[in-house]
Amino acid sequence: MDTLQRRSIVVIAHNLRSVHNVGSLLRTGEVFAIDSVHVTGFTPYPAHPGDERDPKLRDRQTRQMAKAAAGAERTMPFERHPDVFALLDALGHKGYTVAGLEIDPEAVTLTGYTPPSKVALLLGDEVSGITPELRERCDVLLRIPTYGRKEALNVSVAAGIALHSLREGGASG
Repeated sequence: MDTLQRRSIVVIAHNLRSVHNVGSLLRTGEVFAIDSVHVTGFTPYPAHPGDERDPKLRDRQTRQMAKAAAGAERTMPFERHPDVFALLDALGHKGYTVAGLEIDPEAVTLTGYTPPSKVALLLGDEVSGITPELRERCDVLLRIPTYGRKEALNVSVAAGIALHSLREGGASG
């Protein structure tokens, strides 16, 4: 089994607002064979056994998410967590490096980063990104180099770029 197959990647989607972004993230995660998506805060998520949300809300969110997920809402493993900080601690104890994807002066360029064997990619909300408190809890902050006038991408697009880089990173060296 090669490095691409051995690297364990999980995504933490914290306070994402858009069901379409979550659907796209599930589909992208499936494409890059990540282990799971962890949803925290007010991030919407697909229906699951034992789901205690209002049935109308649950069904509406799942239906909307399915449009972008193209079936991945049924196949991509996900877990809902009430406390993002407890999740970060648990992943750290399991040996994951928590990598926040953020535009930040302290961030390492994604293209120059060689990921370890276990990576948890933290994504923040579409408006303000990862909070300062969560940035402090990351082992590393990563940024996507940009070349145009805009420096921010849609969160699901940014996640796709990051997941590709994390899956491929260090594979040849």
